[in-house]
Amino acid sequence: MTRSVYVTGIERGDGRQVVELGIMELLTRQTGRVGVYRPLLHDGPDRLFDLLKARYRIDQDAATAYGMEYQEASAILAEKGTDELVSRLVDRYHRVARDYEVMLVLGTDYAETNLPDELALNARLANELGAVVVPVVGGTKHPAEAVRAEARNAHRAYESLGCHVVAMVVNRVAPEDRDVIAERLAARLPVPCYVLPDDKSLSAPTVAQITRALGGEVLLGDEAGLARDALDFVFGGAMLPNFLNALTPGCLVVTPGDRSDLVVGALAAHTSGTPPIAGVLLTLNERPTDEVLTLASKLAPGTPVVSVAGNSFPTAAELFSLQSRLNSATPRKLETALGLFERHVDTAELRGLLSVARSERVTPMMFEHELLERARAERRRVVLPEGTEERVLRAADVVLRRGVCDLTLLGEEQAILKKAGDLGLDISGAQLIDPATSPLRERFSEYYAQARAHKGMTVELAADVVTDVNYFGTLMVQQGLADGMVSGSVHSTAATIRPAFEIIKTKPEASIVSSVFFMCLADKVLVYGDCAVNPDPNAEQLADIAVQSAATAAAFGVEPRIAMLSYSTGTSGSGADVDKVRKATEIVRAQRPDLAVEGPIQYDAAVEPSVAATKLPDSEVAGRASVLIFPDLNTGNNTYKAVQRSAGAVAVGPVLQGLRKPVNDLSRGALVQDIVTTVAITAIQAQSQGAPAATA
Repeated sequence: MTRSVYVTGIERGDGRQVVELGIMELLTRQTGRVGVYRPLLHDGPDRLFDLLKARYRIDQDAATAYGMEYQEASAILAEKGTDELVSRLVDRYHRVARDYEVMLVLGTDYAETNLPDELALNARLANELGAVVVPVVGGTKHPAEAVRAEARNAHRAYESLGCHVVAMVVNRVAPEDRDVIAERLAARLPVPCYVLPDDKSLSAPTVAQITRALGGEVLLGDEAGLARDALDFVFGGAMLPNFLNALTPGCLVVTPGDRSDLVVGALAAHTSGTPPIAGVLLTLNERPTDEVLTLASKLAPGTPVVSVAGNSFPTAAELFSLQSRLNSATPRKLETALGLFERHVDTAELRGLLSVARSERVTPMMFEHELLERARAERRRVVLPEGTEERVLRAADVVLRRGVCDLTLLGEEQAILKKAGDLGLDISGAQLIDPATSPLRERFSEYYAQARAHKGMTVELAADVVTDVNYFGTLMVQQGLADGMVSGSVHSTAATIRPAFEIIKTKPEASIVSSVFFMCLADKVLVYGDCAVNPDPNAEQLADIAVQSAATAAAFGVEPRIAMLSYSTGTSGSGADVDKVRKATEIVRAQRPDLAVEGPIQYDAAVEPSVAATKLPDSEVAGRASVLIFPDLNTGNNTYKAVQRSAGAVAVGPVLQGLRKPVNDLSRGALVQDIVTTVAITAIQAQSQGAPAATA
């Protein structure tokens, strides 16, 4: 029978989407077959379902994701009663639920629904669906004692109606009250109660949303600028010096369109970072001259300047009534919401309470979720040398919002802040270091000169070398000021890993540094090695790559069954290339008799049971290999790219192995999510290195 989780509330405005998103995240970590059902829907698109479908790659048709519209439900309730309404909604649920292992059910929203007793209806539906229930109570603008009373009353109400309440969530409480509320409720409720503080950025509308709501015209600004959150509103009327003192980080400046001095002043303040603003909203349907707009575009490229027809007072009234909602067009809010949920909810405990058995299948998303969760559990510091690269900054924003690990960004500090401000990103939680001006430069120069003295290196020469961001980042790792490094989005592989070869060096048990890719297929994860570093390893090196790859696989939850790949299987072929693989296989068996290894073996015999049954029927690896070792870089690199592009696999890596401390390389075509995943992998690798790095 399909398991279902019913998330419900007691009134509107509880910010329940954060909880629904967080629980969906938990469910998709356990199984790749999660469906969504909203019993009742307002007229128009279901933006939350669209978001969940896109983010979690749900294959569900939107038409199956809801029971009926509120208007229809109200008519059935009036004409035929509650039993008929519930019967229809339950029937429509079961039509879709049979195709999924778990269903996330989104309760009614209490927003002008014309339903007489919404709480009782949610309780009845949850009971009829056999769902466990997670009620959400909103705490916005309520004193702490009132919030505690509401939570206790909500629990009592759902319990008295027969619901299986497994946990409570109190959301959007005043941050200063959060700990007290959590402590009191823990003592008074029989189920866990997770308390989430209010986060202003989640309800703050973006500049794009404000522009649409007010029917504004975009005079300047790009997509990234329009995606910025308007965290505050500053109304311009004062003289420039007083106006500048009133600016706050992330504010939207609202000023009459004829105040060119305030427009230019606000944009100049943004450029200097004192403070970065969301944009400028011009009222009265007035617009600056072309000369002023040209100057504005050069002062703060990408920063939005929007014109609206109304005057400042009615515009202000509309602005203060706007609130953002999570949707697929606000990806940064999603990461903020998930980070908030994961910081304040015991996700391991809640996952157990939801009683969702982990699937034997491992989807790409399940693997990626597991990486983030493991990295977050024991935080480490990762240094990102490419601190002014847009993709790296976007990834840093995600990592910090999700609390995956601590970060250090390298580069000129004002350049990093300006780029982040222009992109509307929050990197305030990252440490920023400029290698050229850092006090660490002298210390690193002396260390590097001593380490490379046999190559004629002097302190004077080293002082120039260590200003290179990859050398500086590597030295931070070596000196215990960072736990790992990720680079390569704009640097070559050689530029990224050469400093590691010189400074960090290989582990005593490793003869070479090699790499693997985690190839996330539709229902499993395979490990490919070496596809990025060694062009033509000999038999001994190939054996070393196999042993290292098996260790990496095991460290990330993949049971290692090693296939030493060749164009020949077993004893069917001969020649130097096959003999190299055969010898490497023998070395692995001699060095590590505990490892399951087969070779030489062809790819199809390694992964396809029907082929294996014909070619190697008695092999414990054939047909079920999980670690595939390629004979050379040419074969490995082309194969991983062919599988990635043709089979739609997610390729995570390259992950370097064999170094004393973790340094990982990125593809120069890496996407933001690729960088986030590689940072998480690096943090996990560092967890086995001992105590976390010291603060630089």
